[in-house]
Amino acid sequence: MAIVIGNVVGNWRHFAVILIIGQILSLCITSTSVISNKLAEYQNVTVPNFQSFLVYALLLVVYMPVALVRLGPRVVWENIRRRFYWYVLLAAVDVEGNYFVIKAYSYTSLLSCMLLDTWTLPCVVVLSFFMLKVRYRWTQILGVLVCLGGMGLLIKGDMDAGKNYKAVDVVKGDIFMLIGATCYAVSNTLEEFIVRHRPQYETVAWLGFFGTIINGVQMGIIEHSALTEMVWTKEIIGCTIGFGLVMFVLYSLAPFLFRMSSATFYNLSIMTSDFYGLIFAKYMFHDSITPIYAGAFTMIVVGLFVYHVFPYNSPEHMARLPGFRSQLPGDVEISPGMNQRVGSSNSLMSSRRMSMDSGSAKSVQSVAVDAAHRDTLV
Repeated sequence: MAIVIGNVVGNWRHFAVILIIGQILSLCITSTSVISNKLAEYQNVTVPNFQSFLVYALLLVVYMPVALVRLGPRVVWENIRRRFYWYVLLAAVDVEGNYFVIKAYSYTSLLSCMLLDTWTLPCVVVLSFFMLKVRYRWTQILGVLVCLGGMGLLIKGDMDAGKNYKAVDVVKGDIFMLIGATCYAVSNTLEEFIVRHRPQYETVAWLGFFGTIINGVQMGIIEHSALTEMVWTKEIIGCTIGFGLVMFVLYSLAPFLFRMSSATFYNLSIMTSDFYGLIFAKYMFHDSITPIYAGAFTMIVVGLFVYHVFPYNSPEHMARLPGFRSQLPGDVEISPGMNQRVGSSNSLMSSRRMSMDSGSAKSVQSVAVDAAHRDTLV
């Protein structure tokens, strides 16, 4: 009992911070859903690549100059030269995740979308086990199950309220949702891995760079005809800008949550987005809020707390993927649940706590430069 109380007292402030960040991200997801529905209503066509293009362009324009100034062009170039394929993969799965999930809602039922969207969570758990060497405690598994129970209540509330709609093509829609959910899982886990080695602003800068290219090419191929026929009303322009700005906030905050907690905690946190969607519906469309929704929200928050009370055993080092087996200028190494920086050529963890995103290469640069000269092959 004393151990439990000690963990609760010691973690409550950190839990409060990541809970708030997680709920802000959940609100962002709710907002993008509302805006997407409005766009579909105004356009009478679904153009997911067009909606996402502004997001990636904003990330590139805002964060690439920050990375170049804070790290220096040589440090940024050395990192992307040695590890570019990971950033390309991150951008590709993120772009395709957005595309397939948005398209899925056009084909399958709301119930199928909500159920299949939870597929992201077990995928993240499995990927974290192998990529980040995470070893979950039984209390964390319990927390995940409690959150899933809360999600189940949300789905039941939606079905009881008659919010489901008929599927146009169930098989096609379900396959799209599974592909999209799997892409999200790979994107979340890979981004967590990268931000535990590199500054957050640099990670989202390269996500924006490659995402703009991949999304732009795909938009030109798939949505060219729809875009040329679109009537650019002020409502469409306003919703497009609003969608881009909300998603920009989401992509800017998510790496902080990945580093402070984990991709698993992120996916548990955003389960409350349906509850916030109900609040939007209450004030915009005068829908009623039944007690089952309040119970679902409470279950998810309790599950998040149970998950966080006993952090998993943090490995001394994460899995060494190709490209990250030797240190480069600007590298940091933060194991899940730890805030420590690599400080020697033997990769011993220093005892100093680092700031959330110092981003500076100074503390490891001399070591990393020597290592980079010794290891010409990754």
